[in-house]
Amino acid sequence: MEAVFGIHAVTSLISRQPEQIIALHLLSGREDEKLSMIVSSAQQLGIQTQSHDRESLDQLVGEVVHQGVVAICKPLKTYSEAWLDQLLDKTEQPLLLVLDGVTDPHNLGACLRTADAAGVHAVIVPKDRAAPLNATVRKVACGAAEAMPVVSVTNLSRTLNDLKKAGVWVVGTAGEAKQSIYQSDVKGSIALVMGAEGKGMRRLTREHCDLLINLPMSGEVSSLNVSVATGVCLYEIVRQRTFVK
Repeated sequence: MEAVFGIHAVTSLISRQPEQIIALHLLSGREDEKLSMIVSSAQQLGIQTQSHDRESLDQLVGEVVHQGVVAICKPLKTYSEAWLDQLLDKTEQPLLLVLDGVTDPHNLGACLRTADAAGVHAVIVPKDRAAPLNATVRKVACGAAEAMPVVSVTNLSRTLNDLKKAGVWVVGTAGEAKQSIYQSDVKGSIALVMGAEGKGMRRLTREHCDLLINLPMSGEVSSLNVSVATGVCLYEIVRQRTFVK
């Protein structure tokens, strides 16, 4: 079991995966429209609710900003490689985000939030080098963790190879790449590969990319945070897919 806290995260959980919720814990005495909507939805779904004073609710989740609502729920599920195969079969131009070694839950949550906003069909992570889908991820993602399918794969290099066989163009980000994303054609079926914080993509991952691109850096810093870089790249892909013919 794990705790999901905050208005946005709990609202999304109730609307998308209410069967995951075991119990809902609320701050007694707090009355506002958003919290009332959560309580009403929970009652309609038959979800157990309990009221607590602030000290008791704080002790339940530790030093986090819970906004007066905490859901105790089952862990988020990940999707299988067989599910990914089915997605590719039924999706005309899939847009996938591949995270190679992103182990910080805050970065994973931010990436899921951006992926959801950009219309990504699924996020792919390796089983051995990825942040867990925990309460921090859910909080940072602001509801996107419940909406965005996360596919956990045993062998990332093999998965990238399978994507290529399915007609997906695998685009990796690397500082030493000779062309920027703005010089590249990233329309069509795309799997965008983002590397780990600091180290970037692993060698085998890099070797399985069809194209390497970079983000132009004009200041003193040599790289962006992975979640920020993911947002920049995804929205350039969205721009080209939407507006460039």
